[in-house]
Amino acid sequence: MWIPTEHEKYGVVLVSFRGTVQHGLPLEIGDTVQILEKCEGWYRGFILKNPNVKGIFPSCYIHLKNAHVKNKGQFETVIPVEDSVITEMTSTLRDWGAMWKQLYVKNEGDLFHRLWHVMNEILDLRRQVLVGHLTHDRMRDVKQHITARLDWGNEQLGLDLVPRREFSMVDPDEISVTELYKLMEHRHRKKETAAPASTHHLFVHVKSLMSANLGEELEVFFHIYDGRENRPLSERFFVRLNKSGLPKSPEKTERQCTLFVDLGSSDLRKDVYIVVHFIRIGRMGAGEKKNLCSVQYRRPFGCAVVSIADLLTADSKDDHLLKVYACNTESEWHQIHENIIKKANSRYNLSGSNTGLAVALQLLHGDIEQLRREYMVLFTRGVSITRKLGFSDIIMPGEMRNDLYITLEKGEFEKGGKSVARNVEITVYVLDIDGQILKSHVAAGSGEPGGDEYHSLVLYHNNSPRWAEQIKLPIPVDMFRGSHVRFEFRHCSTKDKGEKKLFGYSFVPLMQEDGRTLPDGTHELIIHKCEENTSLADCSRYLKLPFTKANLPSNNQTLKGTKESFWITSFLCSTKLTQNGDMLDLLKWRAHPERINDSLSKLKEIDGSEIVKFLQDTLDTLFGILDESSQRYGLKVFDSLVHIINLLQDSKFQHFKPVMDTYIESHFAGALSYRDLIKVLKWYVDRIVDAEHQEHIQQVLKASEYIFKYIIQSRRLFSLATGGQNEEEFRVCIHELFMSIRFFLSQENKGTSPVAQTQAVFLRTFPAIYSELLKIFTIREVAGFVRETLGSLPAAIHADCPLEAVKLQCIAKTVESQLYINPESRCILLPVVLRVLQAHMQEQRDLVMCARILTSMLSLLKKEENGTTEPVVSEEVELIVESLLGVLLRTILEISNRPQPAGPAMRLQFQDVTTCQGEFVACLLALLRQMSDRHYQQLLQAFSSKDDLRDYLLHIFTVFRILIRPEMFPKDWTVMRLVTNNVIITTVLYLSDALRKNFLNDKFDYKVWDSYFYLSVIFINQPCLQLESFSPSKRKKILEKYGDMRVMMGCEIFSMWQNLGEHKLNFIPAMIGPFLEVTLVPQPDLRNVMIPIFHDMMDWEQRRSGNFKQVEAKLIDKLDSLMSEGKGDETYRELFNSIIPLFGPYPSLLKKIERETWRESGISLIATVTRLMERLLDYRDCMKLGEVDGKKIGCTVSLLNFYKTELNKEEMYIRYIHKLYDLHLKAQNYTEASYTLLLYDELLEWSDRPLREFLNYPMQSEWQRKEYLHLTIVQNFDRGKCWENGIILCRELADQYESYYDYRNLSKMRMMEASLYDKIMDQQRLEPEFFRVGFYGKKFPFFLRNKEFVCRGHDYERLEAFQQRMLNEFPHAIAMQHVNQPDQTIYQADAQYLQIYAVTPIPESQDVLQRDGVPDNIKSFYKFNHIWRFRYDRPFHKGTKDKENEFKSLWVERTTLTLVQSLPGISRWFEVEKRELVEVSPLENAIEVIENKNLQLRTLITQCQSRQMQNINPLTMCLNGVIDAAVNGGLARYQEAFFVKDYMMNHPEDGEKIGRLRELMFEQAHILEYGLAVHEKFVPQDMRPLHKKLVDQFHLMKSSLGIQEFPAYVRASPVHFTNGSPRTCRNSVPSIISPDGGRTVSRRSYPAVNRYSSSSLSSQASNEVSNITGQSESSDEVFNMQPSPSTSSLSSNHSASPNVTSSAPSSARGSPQMAEKHKHSRENACLSPRERPVSAIFPNPLDPAQRAPTHQIGDTTLPRSDPNLSAPDKVRPTPSSWSLDSVKERAPSFSDSVGKLLCPPVPPRPPYSAGSSAKNMRSQSPVPSSRSPQKTTVPPFTPSPTECQSTSLVSNSPVLSGSYSSGISSLSRCSVSEASGTELPAGDHPPHPLPPPPPSSSSSTLPNSVSSGSDEPVRRENKTPPPYSVYERNNPRRPVPLPHSLSIPPQADPPALPPKPHQLRTGSMKLDGSADPRVPRPRPLPRKVSQL
Repeated sequence: MWIPTEHEKYGVVLVSFRGTVQHGLPLEIGDTVQILEKCEGWYRGFILKNPNVKGIFPSCYIHLKNAHVKNKGQFETVIPVEDSVITEMTSTLRDWGAMWKQLYVKNEGDLFHRLWHVMNEILDLRRQVLVGHLTHDRMRDVKQHITARLDWGNEQLGLDLVPRREFSMVDPDEISVTELYKLMEHRHRKKETAAPASTHHLFVHVKSLMSANLGEELEVFFHIYDGRENRPLSERFFVRLNKSGLPKSPEKTERQCTLFVDLGSSDLRKDVYIVVHFIRIGRMGAGEKKNLCSVQYRRPFGCAVVSIADLLTADSKDDHLLKVYACNTESEWHQIHENIIKKANSRYNLSGSNTGLAVALQLLHGDIEQLRREYMVLFTRGVSITRKLGFSDIIMPGEMRNDLYITLEKGEFEKGGKSVARNVEITVYVLDIDGQILKSHVAAGSGEPGGDEYHSLVLYHNNSPRWAEQIKLPIPVDMFRGSHVRFEFRHCSTKDKGEKKLFGYSFVPLMQEDGRTLPDGTHELIIHKCEENTSLADCSRYLKLPFTKANLPSNNQTLKGTKESFWITSFLCSTKLTQNGDMLDLLKWRAHPERINDSLSKLKEIDGSEIVKFLQDTLDTLFGILDESSQRYGLKVFDSLVHIINLLQDSKFQHFKPVMDTYIESHFAGALSYRDLIKVLKWYVDRIVDAEHQEHIQQVLKASEYIFKYIIQSRRLFSLATGGQNEEEFRVCIHELFMSIRFFLSQENKGTSPVAQTQAVFLRTFPAIYSELLKIFTIREVAGFVRETLGSLPAAIHADCPLEAVKLQCIAKTVESQLYINPESRCILLPVVLRVLQAHMQEQRDLVMCARILTSMLSLLKKEENGTTEPVVSEEVELIVESLLGVLLRTILEISNRPQPAGPAMRLQFQDVTTCQGEFVACLLALLRQMSDRHYQQLLQAFSSKDDLRDYLLHIFTVFRILIRPEMFPKDWTVMRLVTNNVIITTVLYLSDALRKNFLNDKFDYKVWDSYFYLSVIFINQPCLQLESFSPSKRKKILEKYGDMRVMMGCEIFSMWQNLGEHKLNFIPAMIGPFLEVTLVPQPDLRNVMIPIFHDMMDWEQRRSGNFKQVEAKLIDKLDSLMSEGKGDETYRELFNSIIPLFGPYPSLLKKIERETWRESGISLIATVTRLMERLLDYRDCMKLGEVDGKKIGCTVSLLNFYKTELNKEEMYIRYIHKLYDLHLKAQNYTEASYTLLLYDELLEWSDRPLREFLNYPMQSEWQRKEYLHLTIVQNFDRGKCWENGIILCRELADQYESYYDYRNLSKMRMMEASLYDKIMDQQRLEPEFFRVGFYGKKFPFFLRNKEFVCRGHDYERLEAFQQRMLNEFPHAIAMQHVNQPDQTIYQADAQYLQIYAVTPIPESQDVLQRDGVPDNIKSFYKFNHIWRFRYDRPFHKGTKDKENEFKSLWVERTTLTLVQSLPGISRWFEVEKRELVEVSPLENAIEVIENKNLQLRTLITQCQSRQMQNINPLTMCLNGVIDAAVNGGLARYQEAFFVKDYMMNHPEDGEKIGRLRELMFEQAHILEYGLAVHEKFVPQDMRPLHKKLVDQFHLMKSSLGIQEFPAYVRASPVHFTNGSPRTCRNSVPSIISPDGGRTVSRRSYPAVNRYSSSSLSSQASNEVSNITGQSESSDEVFNMQPSPSTSSLSSNHSASPNVTSSAPSSARGSPQMAEKHKHSRENACLSPRERPVSAIFPNPLDPAQRAPTHQIGDTTLPRSDPNLSAPDKVRPTPSSWSLDSVKERAPSFSDSVGKLLCPPVPPRPPYSAGSSAKNMRSQSPVPSSRSPQKTTVPPFTPSPTECQSTSLVSNSPVLSGSYSSGISSLSRCSVSEASGTELPAGDHPPHPLPPPPPSSSSSTLPNSVSSGSDEPVRRENKTPPPYSVYERNNPRRPVPLPHSLSIPPQADPPALPPKPHQLRTGSMKLDGSADPRVPRPRPLPRKVSQL
């Protein structure tokens, strides 16, 4: 049976367990488990990571660990008993693990690898700690290392700072808040900036000397040189280099690396240099021959200098290459470095152009021990230490050093009988007292070991040589006495032998007889002459001689008069030897008692370093004198003692204080001294008040700490010796001393008086005496002394008195002393401390010190384990609260509100104050945490009036708001923030009671309640409480420790709100925003608490005003601002919906009707808010970093429209206009940016109304702002190449300037307008593609979900590129492979589906497009701007498909899409508002195909005639294609399909259309004949055979059509090219033009397709249908009945999208057997180039809405095929990338000057037949199409960069290189897009009336129309155009010429074109030129903009 476990509570999993048994709990190795029960080898429990899942597992799989159990029972928690560092490591590594993987995902490789190394290192260290075999010191080091690594990682990952004490994490509940703050602050500062090191060291590593002419060894000497004082600062570092310039001993790194140690901060300046001298070892002259002599000399080589300051900025890792300079004359060698420093160029030059010393130099900071730890490798590898000359800035006791430095300065020598000067070399020896040479005690410098002798430089032929060589003599102290240094002078001959001849010597003893060493300074030594072979071995012979000229006896004239001298400079750096005679006299006082007085007086003049050398000896001497002659020398000894004590206060000697302490404890023996010391001290204190000069007394008081130490130690020694005699006497003496002290302290003086300064000196040292007094007196006695002493200070001192600050410092030290820590003495001292503290804080003085004192005081207050407080502590808290709480709050407030000062000094002071703000805050929190119920009750009862309580509450709420600010603590101080919040919420719970009791009902105070609510809201919204953003482990810790404080505060808000009653109205609508912010926190409990408050607010507002408009307005404004900050989520929207049920029946509240009204309006509000939330959430998500611009723009448009239409929030609307504008500018959508800004522009009027400052606009008048907007918009239209729109705004501005007579600006505006016109004519514009995109599925953002849009593509963007872009924007979307409308399953799917295909725009403005002579540059604008409607065609078979001739059943489904707004507009895409479908019959399709082919032929012929073609190839290919296809049976297919009896009988209504088809076929033959005639005229010689072939084939074609001669009506009718282009549109159906323009299929490109024979009709038919349905690519495109997907066969430059597959293999394409396989082509029409939807090829079908009844327009007797049909409807090419333009031939097929051409005569044509429907059409103006494959010689459009620049149609295209084999339909959709006519406005009748057609043709609608478009004009009329439309402006109308009418003159030769009637054109930009001019689109009145 299962038994609860007693001891087995916690364990670690050793083996993974799958948990396959019943109730088994799966475990992984390393999981930690908590065990609840056990049973026969099994445990039951849970994994600590997931405590909710419990189960059983084998006990043998678990390693048990010791643990503490808290809250035993059901909710027990287990804490493992292990080292806290281990626990922290484990949890931290787990947290890091997850984040480490994320670093890899985020591609932060550097941090990823560094963290990986650190984690491995920590794991390794953890192992070491767990094993437990480390020594105590090693364990400490390991833990320090671990915590340093943990802190580093936490900092790098942005985790929290962990407060630690002794490497262990600190529980914030177990220490005072002030202590916690100090720990955090300490760790933060340590992390932030390391304290600047006071000592620095220079690391030098010599690499090599690079020189071309090196052939000798070198000696290199480094030293640090002070350029200011012209003296060396360090000894020399010596490196030997071999002949190659490399170090001689590379294996010994200490020979080439050194550390120049102990540089002070003052040495790191610009004029301190590293000087390098180079000495060569070799022959006298550098160029001498080798065999002259074998003797080696040390000769000058060069010098290099570098400033230390350069190393501070240089990269320490880089090697330095030092240039080496040589001096011009050797006599200046001694000062070459000075010359280089001074840049005296004439005295030195480069020793070689490429000579340089490579050396690594690095400055290191910190003391030497620190360096040993940090740069362990340096010291283990070996590095020599190069010392400073003299002691470092800080002398350490115990430091042993005894170095004598001698510098060989200069010499003066006589010629000695020589004709030239000597070459002098000095040899230096050190000899001991016995005359023996001291071995290895002569060093040239550090780096190389010392030698027995030293040879100086040799300066060539110089009798006054100056060497300036420094040598070091490290002679032991015990050898100094009796030793001397000998200098031997030799002349170095340069003759053959090269011998060195001795000619003199000098010597100098190292110590004088009285024990003083050789004094520092320069000594002029006597040169004693000697013979060459003189032996100097017996030194006793010369030691008796004088050695220096300074101490020669006056009678020795011989030596004095000699000119020869030798100068040296000596410098002793010794911790044991002295050069001071006074010091020696004092130490030997017993030998000369008469000198005692003199010696004591001279002690003050001795250098401090000499005194500290002999500190113990000196102190023994002083106390010895005192013991023996206290009466005589007592005062002098006391003064000497004071001098020594104060000497140790100097920073240089401060480290000797421990030496003195040790002396007092262990060596001091003056048991009777205390009496004399007390007596003298009291004597001095008593003299203070009367003394004139206080300086000496101040020195005495400064030393009072150590004087008391001597007094106390002396008394203790006396007590030990005598058994405690004279105790009372001693106490009396001390009491009397303190009385004297209190008396002098109580004197009131001005702050600057000497006595006040003396008081300050005493107060500074007084706290140091406490610990000494405690050695003899009880703690209460000492506390009494201190209280009385501090209490004796005068209270009323001036605020600016310096004594005040000192008094505070004294209090601070007192509070930090051992005395205050003891509760017994604390209660005695506390009142004094509080009194001083309160006085300072009230006057806001010395706040930094006050904070320090308060921190120390409160650190001592702690609650017990159970939360209770000791009575003593409770009393202390009560005292502190009473005297300091109020002033503490005020102080924090004042510090927070201080403005930051300007001056640097003031700013530094300000920083100190803000630092102490954190301490005050910690003190406040500590105090509040210590307060219990009783304290709060006493506090609140202490207020005498309500006003005081009110002020107090306002104060504390304001302070709490300050504490919550993010900048209050550094961002990684989460621990501190949580403690703060815990204290705040506890306090608020106490204070809310006071609020309820004192400020409700009739005593209601709005300000206090408002402050309370405001605090609560910002408390809940703090980032550090948003647990959702934390890692699970961190969240768990916080919840366990504090719970969710947001919910607690939320419940408190709710409770307080319910208490308000009718006072709630005071907070409506003010608190809506703040409360809304709270509900946006994603915490369900909090939301459930807060949401009802909104309901309550609405309820109260409804009662008050009958509606809640205020609530609604505030709610919406706040929602917008909060959402844009990134708050809120999806569940929140659903939660808000849950308010709706809350509007239930409230019979007690309101009457039934009111209730219903309230309910409805409430629900309406919630619905509005929810819809807004949807848009705002989308907006927030889209605005995230990394989202694509398209999404952001679409989302912003959606939101902007919502604000305008649904909420009518003008200011929000305008804000989002500008956000959208910025997005467009960023995306370089300049046209869209202009339209967007136009929205705001249209809200403004040309008035002088003043507008306030808003967004980035200054305060200005409405006129000025509108002018600025106009100019900005024009500029953007210009950048977007939308110049026509810019012109309108220019005109509007010009009118304004003109009305104000501002001719200067008017002139500029006209010039700008003119420049825009120039740009229209001169610059090229790319024609955009348009794509229809459907977004299906629930995963899309709300503004896209289940909607379809039409998007304007980017420049050069084709379908594949667009499709790829959309898939990149929506990476999770699935591309749909068909073009059918999706079903409901797709709509409701939890996925994203994209359906994309190209569509063709239907231009609205036919006026310009139909006009003659308008250049293409102008027409191109009207083709692609202000487009509302787009179309898309899809072929399908209806009924039985005839395999022999598929044209019989081939229909076209034409879809017309109408948008909500025209493109381009404020976005690149707009939603589709309306879809319409019509079906085009096979016969109508055939008519369109042939019509379009005829039109293309006419155009090409015209261009050829008018010489617009530089190349005749396009015409050749077109003729070849049509004739070839016709000969091979192309037209015959149509005859078979439609001219047979069966068809005519089954379709009697098509009789007229059949006639029309026959007429068109004859017309085609007629045009071909004429075209061949023109072709013959222009064809080049090499193409004559092809022309002949064409003529032959044409005769075959005629015969196949059964034409021997053209019918009379054909002959009578001239082929008249009215506008330079043939006419079309004679049928009664809309004409449909192929977007591809001419289609050609290269036979070469598909080898599988057989060449046609004239008999292969069935094959052709089958293939043709296959082509149309996108399955086959045979050359039967001849009939291309509609722009079929087969056009994709020509898009050789575009491959299919990888995710779109062709329905048929290419090898199968073209085979007649394929037809059956493609029955489902309707479903499978693909989006790839191979199988593209037909709309990609067709121009958009006619919008059925444009089919108006025929009687509306023109001659009422004439039927119209489609009076509203615009030409581009019929002929617009597709913008698809699949169309023939894929071949990248984009040149226009028509000339841009066609209107100017006259056509040659053509055979006459008969009048229009009965089927004619084009009689009211305007004459067609051929316009080049972007999709035309025919490339003419005239280049009106710039082809895209990717297009081939071929002059012929297909000459550069491999696919189109063959002949035009496709016959008629191969070019059936040629780019004659704008050539079809459109109706005239009512009343504009053609000038020449035409005979009426037969009545049978009256039908003008398509027989198979799916949806009637008759309501279209009505819809257009009711549709409010967007306010940003630039098209409808009520500007003055300007007359515009009317277009020509269509005329058909009877003569054979066409005459000049008749003038066209003119039509008025408005001044506005009629870009939308509606197809029906009778239906104007009303423009909404501009709304007034509020003062924006």
